[in-house]
Amino acid sequence: MNATHTLNRRHLIQAVALAAALASGGAMAQAWPSKPISLIVPFPAGGTTDVLARALADKLTQSLGQTVIVESKPGAGATLGADYVAKARPDGYTLLVGAVHHTIASSVYKKLPYDFQKDLVPVTTVALVPNVLVVNAGTPARNVAELVALLKAKPGRYDYGSNGNGTAQHLIGTQFQNLTGTDIAHIPYKGSGPLATDLLGGQITMSFDTVTPVLQHIKSGKLRALAVTTAKRSSALPDVPTLDETGLKGFNIGTWFGVLAPAATPKDLVARLNSEMVAVIRSPEFRKRMEEIGAEPIGNSQEQMAAQVKSETEKFAKLVKDAKVTIE
Repeated sequence: MNATHTLNRRHLIQAVALAAALASGGAMAQAWPSKPISLIVPFPAGGTTDVLARALADKLTQSLGQTVIVESKPGAGATLGADYVAKARPDGYTLLVGAVHHTIASSVYKKLPYDFQKDLVPVTTVALVPNVLVVNAGTPARNVAELVALLKAKPGRYDYGSNGNGTAQHLIGTQFQNLTGTDIAHIPYKGSGPLATDLLGGQITMSFDTVTPVLQHIKSGKLRALAVTTAKRSSALPDVPTLDETGLKGFNIGTWFGVLAPAATPKDLVARLNSEMVAVIRSPEFRKRMEEIGAEPIGNSQEQMAAQVKSETEKFAKLVKDAKVTIE
């Protein structure tokens, strides 16, 4: 065997090895999914995260030909579920349905067992949902001005519920108090389901939950919507003013929901996840379902969601510092 032949053979072997290495990740994405996929919801069943996850899971099951399961792992302001996925095997079978709460938790909690921006990688933002200030129908206040007057007349007498310490609802309530000069007791729950139950039963006075879990109760008259917390009115509640319109200028906090994977998940697999989910999110059937629950479907790129997470983490870090909200 001459030197030229040996050299060519060596180059061929190297080329084959390189091609195999480059194709390994692609092969994983092509073989995926070969077993059920779990969407981890960090809240109890019945809340917006759960509703969105189930809508997404149903459509993905159809498009992928593989069962997509929704698993609830609530607790610690949605951080338990996030930690679970951050430490899961990065193979595309365990995914987090994250939310704005996680960008807040990064500043609220003094110690977290994971880093939201380093240990999880964004796949896509599923939807944006406005939060809405609602009161039990038995509460005499019929608008924000009357509610503020009621709260000021009896400081500490009334309370509001949230999805847990350090969640968007908690921070919105804190901001509302700071801007109105009121004193409202905070009652943390594990999720929107138990929160709505107590709100309907009159155990608590008000909440700043997302539109989805309270929409049917607002329409039935069991709850009264006084304002939405976003800069724009909700398409599901067009007659309800924004807090900005009621005099709390600049108030603009809503809730986004998106899917994230463990950080070490192969890039091509994350790209496949993004492609599959965006196709579902942009489908007419999914958009119709989102409209029914007062959500705005998004379906953006991985880079766009990553930029959103970074921006909101910085935004809430300032709000948390100003509001002096911390959790051990």
